[in-house]
Amino acid sequence: FFFSQSRDSTTTTKPTTPTMKCAITSVAAAAVLLSGTSAFTTQRTTIVISPAQPLTTTTAEDKSATASRSSSRLSPLFMGRAAAVRAATKGKTDAKKAKVNAYYGKKIIMAVKSGGSADPSANRQLGELIKAAKANSVPVDNINRAIKRATEKDAGDFSEATFEAYANGGASLIVNVLTDNPNRTNADVKSAINKNNGKIAESGSVLFMYDLKGKIEIPSAVDEEELLMAAIDNDVDDMELVDGDEEGTSVVYTDPKETAAMFEAVKSIGLEEGSKMSLVHVTKAPVECTEEDFEKNMVIIDALEELDDVDSVEHNMSN
Repeated sequence: FFFSQSRDSTTTTKPTTPTMKCAITSVAAAAVLLSGTSAFTTQRTTIVISPAQPLTTTTAEDKSATASRSSSRLSPLFMGRAAAVRAATKGKTDAKKAKVNAYYGKKIIMAVKSGGSADPSANRQLGELIKAAKANSVPVDNINRAIKRATEKDAGDFSEATFEAYANGGASLIVNVLTDNPNRTNADVKSAINKNNGKIAESGSVLFMYDLKGKIEIPSAVDEEELLMAAIDNDVDDMELVDGDEEGTSVVYTDPKETAAMFEAVKSIGLEEGSKMSLVHVTKAPVECTEEDFEKNMVIIDALEELDDVDSVEHNMSN
């Protein structure tokens, strides 16, 4: 009897456990429901859940870091602009070099035909041209091809010509051409000048304002006294040393007939490498144009230099 009574008492106490579980669950639910109605303001945090990804949290600091990384990925655009500038500069340099090579190729053909010999020792004009071509870094293969081309029957007959023109702001231009088709060149040069607001001048109306001189470009500074002594040793009577357009470079002007001898003087003091010689027109009366006129004139010069038959364009602008 007593055992049975104790057993009944035990069974009556068991139902209290589910009641406690229900109470705990209700409290947790209430806490969740009331969490969004708190009287306190806290920084919001966004919970991002994606399939097959761990739980991640995105905060304001993370967004700032992401924006920074995105902006850094755009930097190659600026690097691309620099590369474009370098490519354009290289393109102009290559085009100028190709024009120099073509110029000496034509001159060599002319020298072989007029001198009647492809032997530099027998044809003095050809020998001088070969020296000038090498001084201007023309490849030996190009020189040999030009000499061989001159001996062929179908080789063109090249002729030199000079055009004179007026530009903006009182500037003047001298256009030197070497062509095997004078009619084509005449039309092309006049078109390039007229289309860009220039004006063809009568023969002699511009050239009288220039002196023809030999020019030696040296890619380094030069001791004037040392160069003068070398010039005297090579029988050069006329020499003028000035600073080059680029810092640390030099230019020597001399009589056109003494250009080759002056170049030998430069070689004798160890300055042959990188030096170039040519004949140029030097203005007697430089003109300083406004910036606007200068830009307009450069458009004319660029248009002329793009023509295959144009070897060089000279002007009297000082700026």
